[in-house]
Amino acid sequence: MKKNYLFLTAACLVLLLNACKKENDVFSTVTLDSYYPLQTGKYITYQLDSLVYTNFGTQDTTISYEAKYQVDSLITDNLGRPAYRIFRFIRKSAPQPWVPSGTFMAVNSTSSVEFIENNLRYIKLKLPVKDGYLWKGNVFIDTYSLNSTLKYLDDWDYVYAGVGQPATIGSFSLDNTLTVQQRDEVIGDPSFPDSYSEKNFGEEKYAQGIGLVYRKFFHSEFQPDPAPGFIADGSYGVTLTMIDHN
Repeated sequence: MKKNYLFLTAACLVLLLNACKKENDVFSTVTLDSYYPLQTGKYITYQLDSLVYTNFGTQDTTISYEAKYQVDSLITDNLGRPAYRIFRFIRKSAPQPWVPSGTFMAVNSTSSVEFIENNLRYIKLKLPVKDGYLWKGNVFIDTYSLNSTLKYLDDWDYVYAGVGQPATIGSFSLDNTLTVQQRDEVIGDPSFPDSYSEKNFGEEKYAQGIGLVYRKFFHSEFQPDPAPGFIADGSYGVTLTMIDHN
């Protein structure tokens, strides 16, 4: 009886170890550049919907553009690492000419992908790529200084969801995508106009072999005084939806 028990225990351990090994093998084959390819000349074009607040924060409006992000060349970042410079161009719609609108930088360190925008460094992706894995995506952002205007980005947990799942983005049916859930937060009660409230939301989707195919970001702060209240400066929203790529 004791021998049978020992045999069953050993067999279960072998099966468990094999299952863990297979799972780890699957995760180890997923590289970050499969979801964030960086090559000179690569581009992705998006429908860009920008939500802004006007009339002293009492009205909102959405302004739409086309935005093209194109990888320019391999350079070196200020930490001495290989990095890719990325140019952004915008236009109201085709066939209008593209107008330069910004320069960014992306770094694939093999263990993480960083995106530098307006001197702010975000950790967009990180190994291992599996559902439920989370990391502090805004850890390099100054959210703690006394005069920081980015306190709302503090301590965000980025987490993977839907890894390897198909998705429809605009007119594209994509076979293999992942979602990075960044934040979905409401502070206070927006239904009470006499009190402060804040909303923060961030989510991005990446497609294998393409890169970022969808992004939605929103931040707003409602100030009740003076009545009837207003949306504070620095509140905005951005939605990027892929419409073309090479």
